[in-house]
Amino acid sequence: MDRTERQEAARVVARQNGLHIVSVGSPVPRRKQERARSKCLNTLVFELHGFGIGHLCLEARGDELNARDIRTIATARQTVLPKGTQMRADHIPGAKEPLLWISDIVAGAVRAQRQGDSRYTDLLGQTLIDFDVQTDC
Repeated sequence: MDRTERQEAARVVARQNGLHIVSVGSPVPRRKQERARSKCLNTLVFELHGFGIGHLCLEARGDELNARDIRTIATARQTVLPKGTQMRADHIPGAKEPLLWISDIVAGAVRAQRQGDSRYTDLLGQTLIDFDVQTDC
């Protein structure tokens, strides 16, 4: 998308009900992206639980990587959430669930902000909550 399309996408997302919760890990060396993703997903599960969320939909990435995500979430349930907490996760192909596109728009807005361009996160306003995650990578 060009800048105008990104701005319009951010406006559309901002008009949706709910919050957009983002965990941002850095640094992320190219060879340790899965480790960083795992740390971010762990933090995201914890934060989502705090908002009363018990079901997470993730964009499918292939059987092996999906299984890795599920293991990360299972570990998070056992280590960072109160005992007995339920957190279900499903992987859905991005092309089959347009709501997953919102995540891409929000992630792009946060990335732009981290690079000094806050015009998209400004449009999202109070609907955006982002958390920094130390990846130790």
